[in-house]
Amino acid sequence: MTDPQPEPELIESSLNRSIERGGRRLEVHIVRLATERGWSLEVVNDHNTSIVWEDQFETDRDADAAFQSALTEEGFEAFLDKD
Repeated sequence: MTDPQPEPELIESSLNRSIERGGRRLEVHIVRLATERGWSLEVVNDHNTSIVWEDQFETDRDADAAFQSALTEEGFEAFLDKD
């Protein structure tokens, strides 16, 4: 019997947050594995739909800047499901 692999340590950015507008919510998740250098960016809406950027970012601030840019260019609604 093989020993199960330990879960990799996940480092969460202090820039993680929730944003609410018009009764709708987005969760911004910026994380990296302790053994990796690149940060991942995921936005989850209030229907649990996940939008993940394909590229990794050098810093958590770079990931946050990418989210802010998308939010400014595409708007809050771009992250919501079409009801």
